[in-house]
This record gives sequence, C-alpha cells and structure tokens, in this order.
Amino acid sequence: MGLIRTVLDWHPRLPFFYGWLVLGTGAAGAFVATTVAGIVLGGIQGFILEDTAWTRSTIGLAASLGVWASGFMGPVVGRMADRYNARWLMASGALVLGGCLVSLATFRSVAVFYAASILGRAVSQPLFIGVVPRTLAVNFFDRRRYVALAFIGMFRPVSGAIIIQLTSAIALIADWRTAFRLFGIFSFALALPMLLFIRRRPEEIGLLPDGRSPETSVAPGSGATQPVAAGSSGEVEWTARQVFRTRTYWLIAATIFVTYTAGSAVGFSMVPYLHEEAGLSMVQAAGVLSLSTFLALTNIIWGYIAGKLTPRWCLVGTLMSTAVLVVLLSWVGSLLAAYTFGLFWGLLTSSQEALTSMLLADYYGRSVYGTIVGALRPLEAGGLGLGQFIGPLVYDITGSYDLLLMATAGLAALASTLVFLSFKPAVPATVGASPGSASRTG
Repeated sequence: MGLIRTVLDWHPRLPFFYGWLVLGTGAAGAFVATTVAGIVLGGIQGFILEDTAWTRSTIGLAASLGVWASGFMGPVVGRMADRYNARWLMASGALVLGGCLVSLATFRSVAVFYAASILGRAVSQPLFIGVVPRTLAVNFFDRRRYVALAFIGMFRPVSGAIIIQLTSAIALIADWRTAFRLFGIFSFALALPMLLFIRRRPEEIGLLPDGRSPETSVAPGSGATQPVAAGSSGEVEWTARQVFRTRTYWLIAATIFVTYTAGSAVGFSMVPYLHEEAGLSMVQAAGVLSLSTFLALTNIIWGYIAGKLTPRWCLVGTLMSTAVLVVLLSWVGSLLAAYTFGLFWGLLTSSQEALTSMLLADYYGRSVYGTIVGALRPLEAGGLGLGQFIGPLVYDITGSYDLLLMATAGLAALASTLVFLSFKPAVPATVGASPGSASRTG
C-alpha cells in the first residue's frame, strides 16, 4: 500500500504551470470521448447506413438516447467533481468507454449498438467533455480562466473534425469498425496518465490557481499582489442553494437548452442536407462539417474578445448572428457557398459553449462550479438529444428540412434574448469572500 500511495502522490515537476498538464490530459480524454458524440455519429452515419441498411432516425435516436443518458449522469458527476479527486472518475471512465468502443467495432445487432453507444456517451460526456473538464479549468485558473475555458470549449469540436476525417480515411482503407476498434484501444491506454496526472485542485500539490505561490496572490480582477491564506482562491464563495435561487441562473439554463437544441438540429443533419439539397458529395459535405467544427480553434480569440466585451455580450451577438445564418442556409447551392456557410457556422456556434462556461464562472466562482454545471447537464443533454432526433424525424415525415431551418433560426433568436436578460446577480450578504476578493463583470 505504501508503494501505491507513493506512486499516486507523485507528480511531475514542470517548467510551466501544472494546470496546463491537467488540461492536456483532459484534451486526450475529450478526443476519444468525441467518437460517440452526436457530431461524429452524424458525420459518419453514411458509413453506418451502408453497413447496416438502417434508417437515419435509427442512428439519430441512438445519439439522442446517449446524450439524454449523459444528462442524468451530469448532476451526479458534478457533485462528485466538487468533492472528490477527478483522477479516479476519469480513469474509470476511460476503461468503460474503451469497452464500449470495442463493442461498437464488433456489434451485429441494433440492441448492442444502442447499448454501447448510449453507455459510452453517458459516461464519457460529463467526465471528458463537459462537467469535469470545465470544473478542473475553473479550479486551476483564475486570471487565465477565459483562456482555459476556451481550450475546454475547443476540445470536442476540434476532436470531432479530426475523428470524422480520420474515420472516413480508415473506412476507405478498411472500414469504420476498424477505426472504432483503434479508438477503444486508445481509451484503455489513457486510464494510466489520467490516474497519474489529474488532480482536483492546485492546492493538492502546493499551488494556487494560475500557479501563484501560497504565500502571495493576486486577488481576482485587482492586479494587486497581497497576502492570502494557502488554499484560498480569492473569490466570493457561493453555495449551490444560493446559486439556484438566482433568476439569472435559470435564464442561463433556459438559454442552454434552447441553444443546444438549435445547434444540434442543424449540426447533426448538415451532411445529409448539403448532400441532398446543395448537391455536394458525401465527402465534400463531411468536409464542410469538419471545417465548421475545427473552427473551435477560434475559441482562444473569443476568450480574448470576452475579456474586452464580457461573455454575455459575446453570446448575445453570436446567437443573433446564428439565427440569420440558419436562414441563409436555405440558399446554399454550391460547394463555395457551403464552405462559406461552414466557416461562419463554425466561428459563431463553436464559441457558445465556452462563452456560457465563462459567464457562469464569472457570476458564481469556483466553490460549487461542478455542482451548478452538472445540474445544467440535463438541459444540455435534453437540447442536444432533441435536436439530433428532430432533424432526421422532420426529414422522414416531410421529406424536407425547410421547417427545421425556420424553427432553429427562431430558437437562436430566442436564446439571444434570454442571454440579454441574464444580468449579473447580486451577491447575497451571506456569501463569503476571501480577503481582497473582487468579481469580474459579466
């Protein structure tokens, strides 16, 4: 037991802040977790349909059930992320996900496909893409929090773009099942570095957020160096109950549901829409989707812009612009127009998840961040699953995506209005604060 404890207590001494190693390890987890995300299943559904002769709504329902299952897991994982070491959560999740991916590579029935994809999504989304990575970013970073959350927001979309193209390339050489078998092996291998490198908070290894020493720190938003107690973040400390009582939190919650519904409805059906309505080949349409998801790299730029304009105003602008862009999609009829749409779709929609995370962190700090983000996961999942299922269903019923485009444009405009009304909540008198603490503006 002593040797095991020594190994688990060990951590590498780095020439840079340890939080970046935590984010990098999390990025590898997000990559493999994205293999069962709706964006990937939507992008490679053509290969699965050719292999199985199923209907589109069969795959869409599997993606929806998976994301809804992750919604049930979100609140539980959020509370655990605030209370326990995330290393055990993430390492265990990597092993479960690996088993699910190997099962997807070998299934021969709808039941096995549904079981593996749903369980894989339910476990991996909150552990590797949503709740836990965001909580780690907020715990390890304060002044660089926008940048850290921007990185977290990049992981899934960029991974999706890479995985869609990688799976397509492997499918041309072998088949899509071979790709999933390789992803499963990679997931198994990730369990060890997650167990060794992940920590819950920087205080566990004698640091403070951003790598400040325990003796001195910079109070959030002040720029002035002053003594603080070891383990203090220098932020006001909300309780979950206080957060849940604010009107702003529930406006943001409604925004999340509406935004995810609209975004996933278009994103999941983008490849078949461009193939059938705009006349693109499946490879070209997948390329447009990959471009739009890859543009999550611009989240770093959005992190900088949010520091100047605040996340709230950035969200208002991107959501309203998204509404206009969805309307324009109905006029896309060429490869150039499709890639132009993909460019702007990626620039606008890939930022919205990260900007929402920034907004919540600004308003409520890190003390119960995992809990409040986990509580929102059912709404994220509900919106994602609803959008992924509605798109194929609308097409199966009407033979057209026209109704879907009109509805999603309206939803994006509604989400913009909800964010506009999400003013920074007043701090209750009972909320504690470390000496010299100050809040960012939202």
